[in-house]
Amino acid sequence: MDILRFSTAGSVDDGKSTLIGRLLYDTKSIFEDQLEQVEDASHRRGEGYVNLALLTDGLRAEREQNITIDVAYRYFATPKRKFIIADTPGHIQYTRNMVTGASTAELAVILIDARNGVLTQSKRHGFISSLLGIPHVLVAVNKMDLVDWSRERFEEICAEYAGFAEKLGVDALTFIPISALRGDNVVDRSASMPWYEGTTLLHHLEHVNVGAHRNLVDFRFPVQYVIRPDQDYRGYAGRVASGAIRPGEEILVLPSGRRTKVRSVDTADGSVPLAEAGDSVAITTTEELDISRGDMIVRPMNLPEVESEIDATLCWTSDAPMRPGTQYWLRHTTREVKAFVSRLVYRIDVDTLHRETVDRFELNDIGRVHITTAQPLFLDRYALNRETGSFILVDPHTNHTVAAGMIRGSVRHAEDLPREREEGPERRPVSPDVVWEEWNVSLSEREARNAHPAGVLWFTGLPGSGKSTIARALERRLFDMGAQTMLLDGDQVRHGINGDLGFSPQDRTENIRRVGEIASLFFRQGSMVICTFVSPFRADRERARSLIPDGRFVEVFVDTPVEECRRRDPKGLYARAGRGEISHMTGVSSPYEAPEDPEIRVQTVGRDVDEVVRGILGALAERGVLPNGGSRGG
Repeated sequence: MDILRFSTAGSVDDGKSTLIGRLLYDTKSIFEDQLEQVEDASHRRGEGYVNLALLTDGLRAEREQNITIDVAYRYFATPKRKFIIADTPGHIQYTRNMVTGASTAELAVILIDARNGVLTQSKRHGFISSLLGIPHVLVAVNKMDLVDWSRERFEEICAEYAGFAEKLGVDALTFIPISALRGDNVVDRSASMPWYEGTTLLHHLEHVNVGAHRNLVDFRFPVQYVIRPDQDYRGYAGRVASGAIRPGEEILVLPSGRRTKVRSVDTADGSVPLAEAGDSVAITTTEELDISRGDMIVRPMNLPEVESEIDATLCWTSDAPMRPGTQYWLRHTTREVKAFVSRLVYRIDVDTLHRETVDRFELNDIGRVHITTAQPLFLDRYALNRETGSFILVDPHTNHTVAAGMIRGSVRHAEDLPREREEGPERRPVSPDVVWEEWNVSLSEREARNAHPAGVLWFTGLPGSGKSTIARALERRLFDMGAQTMLLDGDQVRHGINGDLGFSPQDRTENIRRVGEIASLFFRQGSMVICTFVSPFRADRERARSLIPDGRFVEVFVDTPVEECRRRDPKGLYARAGRGEISHMTGVSSPYEAPEDPEIRVQTVGRDVDEVVRGILGALAERGVLPNGGSRGG
C-alpha cells in the first residue's frame, strides 16, 4: 500500500482543521477517548456541535483563538492508501510554517471559503505550492452550505483561481465543492449539490497518481555518517535522495572525484540487492576511500552540478530582515557550508506575480537571489530533484532557520554567455576576409507581404516528451491559417547539414548553434520558424535566442516527466540506453537543463495533441503573432 503525503492550506477560518477532523472522523481513524475529549471541549466552549477542528488544533493557544499556528501532522488510512496530512496555518505571519508542512507533500489541498472567494492567502499558498513543485493541487471550495449550495458561486471561484493558477504553470488542478462541517463531498457524496458530478475529496486522494514526479534516474547519496563497528567493516550511511544503486555498480565520490565500486548495500536487516529513493542504507565499497559526512556518492556518468554560486528562489521565514552580505550557514542535504546572499535579483508580488526591485527581504517575502558559498555544493535544479535542489539558511548566532530555498541552477555571468544580439553580427563566428552585407529586402517588407509577424518558436523537452508531434500539428494549423512557416526538426537536420555531428556535449552544442543560425535566416525571410530539438543545455538555447530580436523568440517547454517519457519511448531510445547501447542519453546519462522562465509551458500527460495546440495558439494570439489576428482557420 502506497503513501500519499498532502498538506492543507488556505486563508484564516477557511476550515482546514475542520476538514482534516472530518476526514479522520468519517474514516473512523480516531479513538473513542479522543472523540470524547473533543465533545467535552466543544461543550465547554458553548458550541452546539462537535468541533472536529479540535482534533488537530493541539496547542492551547490554537484552541483559545480558534486558529492553527503550528504544523499538525495526522495519519490515517483507507483500504486503498495510507495518508500523512500536514495541517498548516492560514495566517500570513505563519506562512513559514506552511512552507515547512508542504515541503514534502505530493498534493496540496487549498481551501477557499465560498463566502469570501479567492483571497491573497489563497493565492500565496497556491504560489508556494507551485514553487515547491507540488505536482497536484486540489482546491476545495468550503462552506458551500453558507452560500445555499450555489453552483454559480462555485464556478465563479473556480474560474478566478484557474486563471491565477495558469500563470503559475499548475496543470494538475482539481476543484471540489464541500462542506467540511457537514461532511458534504468529503467522504460521501452530497445530496445538497446534485449539479456536481465529480468525485468526493477522499476518492480523489485515494486515486491521484503518487510518485510520478520522483526522480528515479539520477542517483544521489549524501553521506550522513561513517559506520565502523569493528576493524573489518566500514559503511557509509545515509538516505538515497534519488535514483537507485546495486552492488557491483561503479560509483564516484564528491568532492574527491575518486572512483570505486559498491561492495554491498546494507540495512538493519542485512544486505539487499537494491536501494531506491527514500531507503536508508549503508554502502560499502571495494576500496577504502576517505569518505565523510557531507560527501556525496553518485554515478560517474551522471554527475550533479558542483557550484559555489547559486541562483535560487528564496522564501524568507525570519522576523529579522535579510540583507545581502550577511553570513549564514547553508544546509544542503548533509552538507553545511558558510554562505551569504550576494544579490537580490527581485521580490515577487504574490497578488500580481510582478517582480519588484528591493534591497532586503522581510518576513514571508519570496523572490530570486544569488548565493555564494564558501565551499561548493553538489546540487541539481529543484525542478529535477527536490532533495538535492533545496536548502535552508540558518542564523549562525541563534541557530534559527531564516529561509528556505529552491535551486534554479548556477549563476551565469555575462562572460560565460555572450549576447550576440547586443554585440552585433560582427562578434559572431565569421570566415576570414568576409565583410557583412545588409539584407536586400527588409524584414518589415516581408512581414507586410506575409500579413503576419515573423518569429521563432523553439520547442524543447526530454526525448519522448511530445515536442515533434505537437510542433508538426501546430505548423499545420498555422499554415492553414495563412502563415508562412518552416519546421526544423532534429532528425531532419541530422540527415543533412548536421549529419557529421554525434551526441557528445560538444556536438550537441554545435548542433544547436547551427540550427540557431538557420532559424535566424528563415526568420529574416519573414517566416514563423518552428524548431523542435531536445536542446538540453540552457546556454545553447539562450545563444539561439540572442540571434532573434526581443519579443520574437518564444521558448515552448514541453514539460513531460521523465517517467512518462520512458513509458512512451516512441523510438526505443530509453530501452537502448538501459541496455547500455546509448552512451549520451538525455535524461538518463546526460543532463537536461529545463527552461527557467519559458514563454509557454505545456504539459502533455492526460491531454491530447489538439488541446495542447489550441493552448499554444491562444498564447500566441495574446502575444499578437498569429496571422490575421488568428481569425483564419480557427
